[in-house]
Amino acid sequence: MIDLDPAPRPQSLMLTFFGVHVLGRDVALSSGCVIEIFERVGVTEEAVRSTLTRMVNRGLLARHRQGRKMYFGLTPRAVSVLQDGHDRVWSTGAVNRHWRGQWTLVGFSLPEAWRRQRHDLRSRLTWGGFGPLQNGLWVAPGEVDVAALLGDLDLDAHLRVFRGTVLAPTEVAQVVESAFDTEAIAAGYRAFLERWSGPATGPDDPMSRQLLLHTDWLELVRRDPHLPAEHLPADWPAIRAEELFRTIARRVAAAAGQEAARLMDTLATG
Repeated sequence: MIDLDPAPRPQSLMLTFFGVHVLGRDVALSSGCVIEIFERVGVTEEAVRSTLTRMVNRGLLARHRQGRKMYFGLTPRAVSVLQDGHDRVWSTGAVNRHWRGQWTLVGFSLPEAWRRQRHDLRSRLTWGGFGPLQNGLWVAPGEVDVAALLGDLDLDAHLRVFRGTVLAPTEVAQVVESAFDTEAIAAGYRAFLERWSGPATGPDDPMSRQLLLHTDWLELVRRDPHLPAEHLPADWPAIRAEELFRTIARRVAAAAGQEAARLMDTLATG
């Protein structure tokens, strides 16, 4: 098995499987087949059952009973999350070659006692590709839909949102260096290359290999703020890492799909 450090959480693996094999289909999966599928990547039955319960409680999965069997299908919220992940992997990509010089800025000032709200806001901004430029001011390359990203946090009165370009004497390189830990981002891609390069890397089972590969890659691209390639080193490792991901993903897709279809016990929900 791939030596992922740290190992992906069961929920991340489950979202990956649903994203690859269920997204776009009006079906739910039986708990029994989910247990069998995730046993292949070392997730215990107890962990699968507790993860399914947590995902129901978080509004990501909906239960469907048929006879004595319980099935789990995607909620609209989960569909939105998974579609976002699909777009980041296959449309947006890991390398921003089409940046037009625009930045989105979010300024905020929250009461000192609002620790949870501050944590939620920063987590959501990081998810949206923002980095802290200075105290209370976060910035992201490109045109980010901040209303969609932060609207449900109920913090509109405490936010100031702008869009603009960098002007002298400030340089884009200064913004990138100040707001984003490019060394940590690059290290993540280099680690991915090390884990997945070589003929003997990973499990023989194509479905397990697909599951681990996609989960590992999605964790990377979701943490990547998609910085403009023209302001990154010429040997930026995301370029080679994305090529490797897509090569392996294409190589295992057909066999993984056939194995998933054999194992999946589905219930039509549409």
